[in-house]
Amino acid sequence: MNPGRPATDAATSARMSRQRRAGTAPEIALRRELHRRGRRYFVDRAPMPGLRRRADLVFPRHRVAVYVDGCFWHRCPQHATFPKNNSRWWAEKLAGNVARDRDTDARLAAAGWTVVRIWEHEDPIRAADRVQAALAPQ
Repeated sequence: MNPGRPATDAATSARMSRQRRAGTAPEIALRRELHRRGRRYFVDRAPMPGLRRRADLVFPRHRVAVYVDGCFWHRCPQHATFPKNNSRWWAEKLAGNVARDRDTDARLAAAGWTVVRIWEHEDPIRAADRVQAALAPQ
C-alpha cells in the first residue's frame, strides 16, 4: 500500500479497482461515431514521444489528441462529487488530476497539437462534431 494513501475499506477498494482507465462506455460511443464517419485513429496512445500521458484517441497526421474525461476524476463543473471519507486526500488527488490535465494541454499546445477534452456525459454525436471540427483543415 502507498504510504501517502489513507486506508480504504474492502468494498471501496474493490469498487475502485473495477474502474476502467481505457475503453469506457463514453469513449467507445465516441469511437463508434467517429468510425462511422470514416475517421481512423489510434487508441490509448501517447501523442508525442517523451510525454508519458496517454490520450484516449490520437490523430497523429492532424496533431489532434482527444481525452474523454470522467466527471468524478477530472472534476466536471456539472457533475463533480466530493467524497466524505478521506476528503482532504481526495481533494488533493482530484486537484492534482486537474492540474495534470492543464499541464498536458499546455505541453501539447506548445508542440503544435490541438487538444479536445470531452466530458463523459456529453452526447457522442456532439462530441464527434467537436473532434471533426478540430480535424478540419485550418
